[in-house]
Amino acid sequence: MLDDIDHAQATPPLTSPLKPPTIQSVERALTLLELIAESNQDVGLNELAVQARLNASTCHHLLATLVQRGYVAKAPGRRYRPGSRMLSLGQASLKHVDLSQRAAPYLERINAATGETVHLAVLQSGELTTIAKRDARHAVRVDAGNLGKSDAAHATATGKAILAALPESEMRRIVEHRGLRAFTNGTITTFEALAAELETVRRDGFAMDREEFQPFVVCVGAPIRDFTGAVVGSISASTPTMRATEDHLALMRAEVIGATRQLSEELGYSAA
Repeated sequence: MLDDIDHAQATPPLTSPLKPPTIQSVERALTLLELIAESNQDVGLNELAVQARLNASTCHHLLATLVQRGYVAKAPGRRYRPGSRMLSLGQASLKHVDLSQRAAPYLERINAATGETVHLAVLQSGELTTIAKRDARHAVRVDAGNLGKSDAAHATATGKAILAALPESEMRRIVEHRGLRAFTNGTITTFEALAAELETVRRDGFAMDREEFQPFVVCVGAPIRDFTGAVVGSISASTPTMRATEDHLALMRAEVIGATRQLSEELGYSAA
């Protein structure tokens, strides 16, 4: 009986197959990184220790290591903030992001919810470039442009959603280089009018194309942001004017804005 008891005591507890074993010190260090990254201001040592459920000494030693490696930076008053190494890692991870692949489920979701044509676009060397598209599910559908480059950033919802996020000097440079071609009678063709329109886009959080690129086509677009807050692309939904009721446009806005916000969060963006 004694042998049985000794053997049982010597046997290590079984590890649950649902939760593989982890290294405690790594978990603690990652917890500290997350707490610092998610804070809107510098965080004190004692506050971090409490939130991470660590004693102050352990917390200090972990932070010292993170500071030494550049993942955390010291701030006045024994406080801490994200280090440059965290930013460089985030930028490196974006190099492996295929935006069209990451956006695909969101394009499908908008397409299914609205039944309308959906576009994903980016700005490349000042040119609006559509990199993915989902055709409308209705019998009557719009032809709101094909994949590839165009000089219609000022006339489309995808383009205006991106332009609105640029510094005015950069937006002016693009306009001066690409021009403000009139596609329809509704196209914006002056810098002053475009600047006023983009201010509305920034205020509302979405862009509209009211038959500015093609007659009888209305579009709603919103920006996609990365972890730095920079706009890396935009998504739009397009509908013929015959279906552009207030209720349907409200549905399109909700779906496009909701999708771009979730995709932005997936890319590390935080609106807080």
